[in-house]
Amino acid sequence: MNATPLASTILSKPGLLRIPNAWDAASARRVVSAGAPLLATTSAGVSWSLGLSDGEALTATQIIQRAIEIRRVCPGTPLSVDIERGYSSSPGDVADLVDALVVAGVSSINIEDGHDTPAAFASKIAAIRSRHDRSSLFINARTDVYLFGLVASEGRPSEVISRALTYTNAGCDGLFVPGATDAGEIEAIAKSIAVPLNVMALPGLPGVNELERLGARRLTAGPGLAIAAYARCEELAGEFMSGNSNGIWAARVDFSTMNA
Repeated sequence: MNATPLASTILSKPGLLRIPNAWDAASARRVVSAGAPLLATTSAGVSWSLGLSDGEALTATQIIQRAIEIRRVCPGTPLSVDIERGYSSSPGDVADLVDALVVAGVSSINIEDGHDTPAAFASKIAAIRSRHDRSSLFINARTDVYLFGLVASEGRPSEVISRALTYTNAGCDGLFVPGATDAGEIEAIAKSIAVPLNVMALPGLPGVNELERLGARRLTAGPGLAIAAYARCEELAGEFMSGNSNGIWAARVDFSTMNA
């Protein structure tokens, strides 16, 4: 498969790019039908769909297979795949995984530092970049400074900015800061980094217009859609068990649409 270029889509499109994350082939088709200009997976949703807990329980083989499945049903839509920390501490092994994903048609990856040192994470980014230039692969570097509370709250913006410099020098194209919701901190980070800022939808996050004003360039749903879908499934199952099946047939998508 040939990858659909993604970097130019992200960087040339004005305003805030909104990405409703998918987790399997069927959810990817529904997301595209809703108007998403590109696809991005959520590792949490992929994990849950396979009966696993989120947090690097997936294997590289499972990630590649899921990418192939999504590309098969959405061949014309750029695809970004969440690879967590790359499923290895070896930069070479991580780069090998990305090689396989690019062959499968992936044009962007989301890779995170987690509890790794900035230097260790930067070495993974550099290894990937050494094999794939910006015209073929967009590297979105996620830092978990906020999500994991890696430093005290007052020092988080400066820590993110420091890591952003390290990761940008290693070759990343974007910075993802899940957990950041304060308007002032988002603005400070956006103004201090040289790559587009990605934030994640969470309660308390500023609205779309405000995020755009603050300088954020990318808003992702993260695991939110997957959580909502499974919660709605449980809700409808409960209604069905109580004798009410009306809710099942109230959805906009019917069997023939899904089957197509």
